Amino acid sequence: MSEKKRYSDEELQEFKEIILEKLAKAQRDYDMLSADVANGNGNDIADTSPTFKILEEGASTMGKEAAGLLAQRQMKFIQNLKAALIRIENKTYGICRETGELIPKERLRAVPHATLSIDVKKAGKR
Repeated sequence: MSEKKRYSDEELQEFKEIILEKLAKAQRDYDMLSADVANGNGNDIADTSPTFKILEEGASTMGKEAAGLLAQRQMKFIQNLKAALIRIENKTYGICRETGELIPKERLRAVPHATLSIDVKKAGKR
């Protein structure tokens, strides 16, 4: 009996639905983070004491920096999910890029944009 080389169209459709669901949520999260970064002075502090104003502005800047980093990370996740959709269309989804073997379904359900099997991932610490 020959070993399976790719997932069936039905299996690919299942993964596509998982990815589309994660993509929609990721896009919503990204939009919220982007709005956080873009929001200038949502909580106006013009009427507070000068010392408190300086502390508040510092906290606001740190919050925006953190939101910016999270937004960048979220955008990378979105790009990885979109790349996974392309692999589904090309029927190359779920194939480990190092070994050429199928990545187990359990891994793909947990990390639908995975391109490496868990063994390769652990060995390479990528």
